[in-house]
Amino acid sequence: MNTVSEPNQNDVHNSELGKKTAYPQSYSADYLCPISRTSKRLEMGIDPDAPPFVGFDCWNHYEVSWLNEKGKPIVAIAEITYDCNSPFIVESKSLKLYFNSFNQFKFKSTNDVIQTIQKDLEPRLHTSVNVTLHPLNSAQIPIMKTAFEGSCLDELDIECSIYNTDSNFLHTENSVVKESVYSDLLKSNCLVTHQPDWGSVQISYEGNKINHEGLLRYIVSFRNHNEFHEQCIERIFMDILKRCQPTKLSVYGRYTRRGGLDINPYRSTHAVDFKSLNFRLPRQ
Repeated sequence: MNTVSEPNQNDVHNSELGKKTAYPQSYSADYLCPISRTSKRLEMGIDPDAPPFVGFDCWNHYEVSWLNEKGKPIVAIAEITYDCNSPFIVESKSLKLYFNSFNQFKFKSTNDVIQTIQKDLEPRLHTSVNVTLHPLNSAQIPIMKTAFEGSCLDELDIECSIYNTDSNFLHTENSVVKESVYSDLLKSNCLVTHQPDWGSVQISYEGNKINHEGLLRYIVSFRNHNEFHEQCIERIFMDILKRCQPTKLSVYGRYTRRGGLDINPYRSTHAVDFKSLNFRLPRQ
C-alpha cells in the first residue's frame, strides 16, 4: 500500500509558495507604474503619432474595497477605460498594489473613490480615464456571454508546432467576405514576470477572406510569446493589416483575470462605443 508523507512545513516556506509579497498598508498613488507604448509600437512598425487604429483598453477589477467614514468595508467592481492611444499604460501588478492600498483607507463616498482613481491615473497615462464603480447588486455589472459573436476557429483540425509568433501563417483566399471569427486558444506570457496570460480574441473584418486554418495557427503561435496584453492585440492587428490588407478590421482581446483584474484591449480601423462592448466571457 502506497503512503503519502505529509509535506515538511519548512520545505513549503523555502519554496516559491513560501515567499511573501509585501502588500500596502496605507493608500498611495506611488505604487502605479506607467509604461510607455512607444518602443513596442516602433518595433511593430506603428507610427506613435499616427497609429492606424483607434480603440480602448478596458480593465475590470473584481477585488475593490475601501472603508467608509465609520470604518465599515465597502466592496465594488471597478470598470476603468481609457483611449488606446494614450502615451502610457499602467503595469498590471502595480495597479493591483495600488488598489490594495485602498483596503484600510477611509473614503468619504464612492464618488470620492472614483475621483481619487481618476486623479491618480490620468497624469500617469496622460489621457482622460473613465471610472465606474459598480455595487454588487448593480444592473450595470458587465453581463456574461457564453462566447464572442462569430465563427469559432477552435474546432479546426490543425497541426501545430510553432509557438513563437509567426505571421507567415496569415494568407487570404480568392473571395471577399465580411465576417467575425474568434478563438479561445490565445495564450502569451507577461513581458515582466513571464507568467501565462490566457485570453480569447475576436477578429472582425471586411475584405479578402483570411484562411481560417492559417489564422488559428497564427493565434496559437503566441503561446510562448512575451508581451503585455495590449501589445499582443496590437501585434495581431498589425500583422493582419499588413499581410491580409482588409478594408476594415477590429481585433478584440479579452483576457482571464489575474489578481482580480482582467484586461481587454480593443483595436479597430473605425470608432466604436466601448460601453456596449464590455461584457464577461466564461473564463472571466
